[in-house]
Amino acid sequence: MSIEEKISHFRNDYTQLKSEIGKVIVGHEDIVDGTLIAVFAGGHVLLEGVPGLGKTLLVRTLSEALDLSFSRIQFTPDLMPADILGTNLVVENAEGRKEFQFQKGPIFAHLVLADEINRATPKTQSAMLEAMQERSVTAGGEIRKLISPFFVLATQNPIDQEGTYPLPEAQLDRFFFKLVVTYPSGDELTEVINRTTEGRKIEVNNILDGSKINEYQGLVRQVPVPEHVKDYAVRLILATHPQTETAADITNQYLRFGSSPRGAQTLILAAKVRALTEGRFNVSFDDIQKSILPTLRHRLIPNFEAEAEGITTDHVLKEIEAKTPRQPSMASAS
Repeated sequence: MSIEEKISHFRNDYTQLKSEIGKVIVGHEDIVDGTLIAVFAGGHVLLEGVPGLGKTLLVRTLSEALDLSFSRIQFTPDLMPADILGTNLVVENAEGRKEFQFQKGPIFAHLVLADEINRATPKTQSAMLEAMQERSVTAGGEIRKLISPFFVLATQNPIDQEGTYPLPEAQLDRFFFKLVVTYPSGDELTEVINRTTEGRKIEVNNILDGSKINEYQGLVRQVPVPEHVKDYAVRLILATHPQTETAADITNQYLRFGSSPRGAQTLILAAKVRALTEGRFNVSFDDIQKSILPTLRHRLIPNFEAEAEGITTDHVLKEIEAKTPRQPSMASAS
């Protein structure tokens, strides 16, 4: 199969998948696109928004449109790491002898919904770190590989701080995208009411299975990135590092720490998926720019001045984007 045919098949499947999700989810096109981009890039997603905006529904609908195993973990303060990873149980074998047998936890699924992830204690949150990065868990003294593909789609409520534990920077960095779910418009809210209060039954069809997703993830990594576009992505990342020669003015004013190298990797991978969704086998400057906010907003750490003045990381990133030229200046190039 030629590369053109592969791209065409990817576009068709992407469009179909988005259409199936659109049967249930009203609006939120940026959120749906961001979630699907992360899936095809092989990354995890953190969905942030107040209750009732459809974050959990989006993940459930995605699981219906994908022929993958699905599990949901409701994070609570009393949740323990073994409740996620699994534990050894004493069982009786066929010969009547007792032996230890590992009982897998809900993390052993293709698609894991971590609902209200910031309600669990740091001890339990840390149980997700190895799974999200290494695609494996250490339990019962053994390293156990997770099935592929594997995605964690987590939700959190930004306004309810009582009984919550903010995610540590190390865990935030493992999320491919952080997507902020906002309120629907008037027309969208009317459509939500129509779909959910009139007894309509909506069937969501399976579009892709695990092997096809793995195949498309391989295709994403084959998309070439021109050197001048890659250089632009690198300069964007370096501009987020305060007190360095490459730092933007707003960075020195409002940030304590900038993006990790994972931010650069994510920026490139997300841009590659965006290129494929538009039928292109090359990455453009626009692909990079459209990926800046969801990629980096959770990887920057604001300082006290930013918090005091109500300056968000989104504001800083928009300023960095506006002040970073697509082509390097002659002075910096030399």
